Amino acid sequence: MKYLFLIYGDPTRDPTEPEAIQAEIDAYWGYDKLLADAGALLDSQALQGTETATTVQVGGDGGHTVTDGPFAETREILGGYYLVDLPDLDAAIGWAARCPGALRGKIEIRPIMEFEQP
Repeated sequence: MKYLFLIYGDPTRDPTEPEAIQAEIDAYWGYDKLLADAGALLDSQALQGTETATTVQVGGDGGHTVTDGPFAETREILGGYYLVDLPDLDAAIGWAARCPGALRGKIEIRPIMEFEQP
């Protein structure tokens, strides 16, 4: 089953010292390798900061509104994701708990809906 791990964190808790930033990057590289070695990693990416986000909303009249920034009004931001293929939710929970982002934030696990093409 495919799962998406959405990595949410509080940007006020991001490391600022170069050594701490590198240590966090290295932790993610290590996690990537563990998932890849287990044959579970399908894709992973970090997202640029919320200052680069654009939100689009379509109204009932079909017109749309475009605003700068993310939709969510919260201190936690979506910082990246992992797309994984694992046997079940229990395995997904185990892997999400090992994600470096879980140390300073939250990992949301979402099963991927799979559709048959018409």
